[in-house]
Amino acid sequence: MCGIAMIRLLKPLEYYQQKYGTWQYGLQKMYLLMEKQHNRGQEGAGIATVKLDMPAGEEYIWRDRVEGKNAIQEIFANINNAMQKQHTENAQNSDFAKMNYPFAGELYLGHLRYSTTGKSGLSYVHPFLRRHNWKNRSMVLAGNFNLTNVEEIFDHLNLKGQHPRDKGDTFLMLESLGFKLDKEVQAEYNRLRTRYSNDIIITKKIEENLDIASFIRKSEKMWDGGYTICGMLGHGDAFVFRDAKGIRPAFYYADDEIVVVASERPVIQTAMNLKEEQVNELTPGEVLIIKRNGDIKFETIREQKGALKKCSFERIYFSRGSDIDIYKERKKLGESLSKSILKAIDNQIENTVFSFIPNTAEVAFYGMIDGIKAETKQAPRIEKVLIKDIKLRTFISTNNERDDLATHVYDVSYGTIRRGKLDTLVAIDDSIVRGTTLKQSILKIMNRLEPKKIVIVSSSPQVRFPDYYGIDMARMGEFCAFRAAIQLLKDQGKQDIIDTVYRKSKEQENLPKELIVNYVTEIYSSFTQDEVSVQIAKMLTPDEVDCPVELVYQTIDGLHAACPNHTGDWYFTGDYPTPGGNRLVNKAFINYYEGRETINN
Repeated sequence: MCGIAMIRLLKPLEYYQQKYGTWQYGLQKMYLLMEKQHNRGQEGAGIATVKLDMPAGEEYIWRDRVEGKNAIQEIFANINNAMQKQHTENAQNSDFAKMNYPFAGELYLGHLRYSTTGKSGLSYVHPFLRRHNWKNRSMVLAGNFNLTNVEEIFDHLNLKGQHPRDKGDTFLMLESLGFKLDKEVQAEYNRLRTRYSNDIIITKKIEENLDIASFIRKSEKMWDGGYTICGMLGHGDAFVFRDAKGIRPAFYYADDEIVVVASERPVIQTAMNLKEEQVNELTPGEVLIIKRNGDIKFETIREQKGALKKCSFERIYFSRGSDIDIYKERKKLGESLSKSILKAIDNQIENTVFSFIPNTAEVAFYGMIDGIKAETKQAPRIEKVLIKDIKLRTFISTNNERDDLATHVYDVSYGTIRRGKLDTLVAIDDSIVRGTTLKQSILKIMNRLEPKKIVIVSSSPQVRFPDYYGIDMARMGEFCAFRAAIQLLKDQGKQDIIDTVYRKSKEQENLPKELIVNYVTEIYSSFTQDEVSVQIAKMLTPDEVDCPVELVYQTIDGLHAACPNHTGDWYFTGDYPTPGGNRLVNKAFINYYEGRETINN
């Protein structure tokens, strides 16, 4: 779920100095794009710049990367400090700046890191840089992605004679693209060498004619996963491409001054002061190419086959709720739960207090209240029951930190409900994945208020399967829904179903990913959603909570009705968008059954 940001200034720096009063126009916009996507990654950040037309002997690619929650501020502080060290009367001279300041360039690539593999360290922070003596073979790469077939790609590169120094998908993408870029440049050189004898002319011709789509297409055809990838070449070409299923998001804006790319639409709107219709979504399977001369074009990288599978979790949880469509969708998710909520509280509106848990659930809360009003013709009692003290989401913390943080994240607003078990407390959450925070913190805190009953509402369906396309959900045993279904099977004497799923999974363990079937769905087939919900509530209710606890989950139909254009629901249904997902869920269940789960794909 990383965040990307790319800027291509289409005019010389002097143009922005004269029009906007600063040659740092691009840098300022990049800071906004990155800061407004802080929600997409708190582990680290990086920025790279390519300078056009730098003379030989001068550096033309600059990069800075920092780990930690405050990485964005540190990066731009580093940039400013570097400029202040050379502060002269020429500081606002764009020509002086370009020659003397590291990040005074025309191309910018920024990245917010959120790891899904458990690997950490500065070497894993984007952008990645592949240097070469030829500018057109130097490449900077950053993206929002997860590949599900890293072993296949690693083996392929080995067979080609390469020696990849890491099996991480970022390293493999860089080496795979770099390998095809080298071949593309060499082929163009060989072709031009028959027509020109001057190598400087040949180099310029290569840069003019380089087929960006071709070398991406040749590399990308092996990839299985969800991805949006941004790249810059040393001579000034730039590109962004998106997987054919549309799993990971990408948006862009272009005029005669600038091209802007980001993971989310409202980020571009805010940074550039635009209306939503002015920002475009990059078509799945396409590449946006910005040539060295500023020409912009689009080409198909991979033909779309079957339905798009845009990630619905982006809409429910991860993306900023300020997007016009996401705001409406989240309200609809909350509104659609009103009948189920009324059933849970026995229609006793006057004795019920409604609230929400994390801030990301606030919009769904408004929709829920609208739905309750429409159904009952009454105004529900609304209170701010829970307060989040620590501005860190345990969902995207490391596994070691998560359990400890969960006990300290929230506090309660005393006096918001009548003591003495007179009121039911209803609180909506955007999702319940592991249930850690509920069990270790929230339910215990709510119990201090002495409610008659606690109803926890999830605006998303039950998360039943691992995600392998960008969200930190990789182990079967992490999911409270999975643990509940397993417990139900054991309680009902149906261990044979678990054993059969294992046997079927084991039998196909060595099959090609295209032939693997997700048999893990059979774990849930014996139960209704409500039966699983009851078991989850039983599992997550701490011993010290002395009132009934009920969970109300969104349905799959409700999800699709609210988010009709984002039908990627594999974490809820097991319907993976690519063969690699089936292979990895098969592996995850085997690991669970054999007691050897790991966090790595």
